[in-house]
Amino acid sequence: MTPVKANHRKPLHPRSREPLDQRRRHMFDWDFRDPWLLTLALLIPVVYLMWKRNPSASVVYSSLTVFDRTPRSLRARFINLPIAMVAIAVLAMIIALAGPRTPDDHTRVRRKGIAIAMIVDRSGSMEARDMVKGKMDINRLQVVKSLFKQFVLGNSSTEHFQGNPIGTGRPDDAISLIAFARYADGLCPLTLDHGNLVNILNDVSIVRQRNEDGTAIGEGLALAVERLRRHPSQSKVAILLTDGVNNMGEISPLQAAGLAAAHNIKVYCIGTGSEGRALFPATDPFTGRQVLRPIQVEIDENTLKKIAQKTGGYYFRATDADSLAEIYTQIDKLERTEITEIHYLQYRQWYSPFVIIAMAMIATSGLLSGTIFRKLP
Repeated sequence: MTPVKANHRKPLHPRSREPLDQRRRHMFDWDFRDPWLLTLALLIPVVYLMWKRNPSASVVYSSLTVFDRTPRSLRARFINLPIAMVAIAVLAMIIALAGPRTPDDHTRVRRKGIAIAMIVDRSGSMEARDMVKGKMDINRLQVVKSLFKQFVLGNSSTEHFQGNPIGTGRPDDAISLIAFARYADGLCPLTLDHGNLVNILNDVSIVRQRNEDGTAIGEGLALAVERLRRHPSQSKVAILLTDGVNNMGEISPLQAAGLAAAHNIKVYCIGTGSEGRALFPATDPFTGRQVLRPIQVEIDENTLKKIAQKTGGYYFRATDADSLAEIYTQIDKLERTEITEIHYLQYRQWYSPFVIIAMAMIATSGLLSGTIFRKLP
């Protein structure tokens, strides 16, 4: 198997001064470290009602008529101000304990997905039963489809021909599907709707009509280039999988490789199947039963290597399901998806202003209760 280059990750962008309008915008982008603590604020009105039911002692008068005629003073109108300030202090402390914070724009990580075109051979030779040992009912195309689903969906895929899934999937990549035999067909455009992509992949089948059979590698790659070159993504990759030799189409594989190189599209070529002879299903003319017969097969490895070399990709050889899974794993590591969402690495903490507010409210409430709003014992 061809060795791969080291996967060098790009370093994060250096910190830079944040514009004033961004700072103001994110001042209101609140978040809490422990938001469940905010539920303690519901206890404040409960405590207040309990306090109202147990008032302090009052001076007893023989009649309240004189007070009904006397206008209420400013002090009487704000008699509950100290307890209100205590309630505000408690609320401020609860907010401080919950850990109010805002994201720091300086440490945001912005990454983008890539565009991938999967080019699958569905010619008659993909009917060979040589990819899974001991399971002669599984052909090459079935293995290719299952492993490609794992490559796209990662742990979400339920089909496995090996023990471990291939990577974590490509949720942020735009992926298209192209199948070819005598002709190339663009089955699915570049899309982030991978559920629909997998549904289309499930319907891909080996051609059965002789006038549809053939191997148009150049046509399939050229169609992929046409799809990829118009996509805005800066990183574009084509994965070409075939088990034969180009014998159809007006565009040769190397001409298509030149188009890919001109548009900075990297091509990973995968030669699939065993060497020499492979078992194919056939009908026994005497018994009418289906049997497996060895047929000579050929893969144009030289051309596939030239395509990969010309476009900056790699050529791999997969002789069974395990080696094909390993190839997909290597490609997954080489063309690692960059996440598109924003991830905040640091936060600005805002608990101290609420602590200051709480202390100021407690101190002011105590001062007012001992002076202006002092009550008789």
